[in-house]
Amino acid sequence: MDWQNYKEEFLEIVYDNIEREGCEELIEWLEKSDFFTAPASLRRHNVFEGGLCLHSINVYKRFLKLVQNEYGKDWEKRISPESVAIIALFHDVCKVDCYKIDTKNVKRDGVWVQEPCYKMDEALPYGHGEKSVYILSAFMKLTREEALAINWHMGEYDLRVKGGSYSISSVFNKYPNCFLAHCADLMTTYLDDSAFEN
Repeated sequence: MDWQNYKEEFLEIVYDNIEREGCEELIEWLEKSDFFTAPASLRRHNVFEGGLCLHSINVYKRFLKLVQNEYGKDWEKRISPESVAIIALFHDVCKVDCYKIDTKNVKRDGVWVQEPCYKMDEALPYGHGEKSVYILSAFMKLTREEALAINWHMGEYDLRVKGGSYSISSVFNKYPNCFLAHCADLMTTYLDDSAFEN
């Protein structure tokens, strides 16, 4: 599949689940950006055209499965299908327009050659999860749970946690869906996305 197939699947999930005011404007903005063609990371996972969009789709599928397994047939009483889609599909909008195509020197069969790669060129260094919340809030009103889930989706890998913040424990205790969203992101990265480079 190529990035256009991922984009179609992504938009189908959006239109089937999200009716929030501002969503159309958000999609228009994403279409003008590199969201649908960007990689998911520089070196770790889905380092290919459309990797970010595919990662977002996979997080959606994992998150939906996790909430359904956790809460059973009445799962929609605990979280709406709209919230599941918003949290999962838009958790990484912070990566929009951050990855630029570059080249690197690599030794192949004893000869140095240039290979294409991505480099980070972030115009808005606002953080990670908090940057996604900031961007999304310009388009739509998020619920508290949605904002917290997106803000803390990196879990223990968030630099604020590594720096000593204890807020994440409080968030995960008070809002278990935030923990499930983090688990979905983690599971997708390690189980669904393309293999890590050595």
